[in-house]
Amino acid sequence: MKEADHSRHLVYVITEDWFFASHFLDRAIAAVNAGYKVTVVTRCRDAAREFKNHGLFTENIELSRRGLNPITELATILRLRSTLKRLKPDIVHNIALKPVVLGSLAAQLAGVRNIVNAPVGMGYVFTSQESKARVLRPIVKVLIRYVLGRRNRHVIIENHDDFENLVSGGFASHDSIALIKGAGVDVKKFAHRPEPAEPVKVIMVSRLLRDKGVHEFIDAAKTVRSKHNNVQFLLVGDIDDGNPTSINSATIADLANSKDVTWLGARTDIAKLLAESHIACLPSYREGLPKSLIEAASVGRPIVTTDVPGCREVVTHLVNGLLVKPRDAQALASAIEKLADDPKLR
Repeated sequence: MKEADHSRHLVYVITEDWFFASHFLDRAIAAVNAGYKVTVVTRCRDAAREFKNHGLFTENIELSRRGLNPITELATILRLRSTLKRLKPDIVHNIALKPVVLGSLAAQLAGVRNIVNAPVGMGYVFTSQESKARVLRPIVKVLIRYVLGRRNRHVIIENHDDFENLVSGGFASHDSIALIKGAGVDVKKFAHRPEPAEPVKVIMVSRLLRDKGVHEFIDAAKTVRSKHNNVQFLLVGDIDDGNPTSINSATIADLANSKDVTWLGARTDIAKLLAESHIACLPSYREGLPKSLIEAASVGRPIVTTDVPGCREVVTHLVNGLLVKPRDAQALASAIEKLADDPKLR
């Protein structure tokens, strides 16, 4: 590791430390190895305690993903501005939609010249059909156009759909955008594995969010198992109370007692679970570039996912998986049945 050159300071702004650990830690370590001082401004919980072992610094700030109160958000911008003025970064790298907006405004007020924005997945405001999201959407579009379109702003996008939408919508210039397809995958850890013996197992790896298609997965499992009760459905992922689309307590209670879906909770042995499964599934409403699907593809599992930005970046229909309409549990069930019934197609 090179000795850190503290004249070059990279500051990441992100809401959750666990998401940074999962999707951006390798890039931060690469920056440290390249001689940067790297600071992560986030809600410091368990994951952040490990960052210092990789040569990273941390700053705690409470960035609520649920909060939409203008006064609260203004206060967050001012706290971020104060933090950034003290840290004096050369580059601020904002990750996810809310940090992109609030972090960009704070960095501008703090006099930071170079700002990198990564609006991964575009977030709740653009995926949800809830009335609150629909009301906020035009306001957020104005803010995004402002923060992405200024000088010395660089944008990182994870799929071609978002790239084209940003350019055609006038949010950012073509030259300011870099397309980096997700967080990548450790191909040694997620090595290709032969399909195990039946019964067929269908696995969904995801946080328990409505916008990830959890309800559609549960409904599809009921439909498939009403005709093929030997097919097993596994849901791997934790509750995410900080997200506005987190599933409610009634759904969680139903999951815990379900005869059709086995909820395994949060797991760290995803490579093993994929190797023991036959079909990977993610019926999400929109993604940046879903890490769970890249990992499934690396292990060699066919994928059933939705024909939406991000997901269709990973899957070519009838080549490495099947694409279905979003929010359509029946179409999802039919696609899963098609693969479950045909080992050669898998």
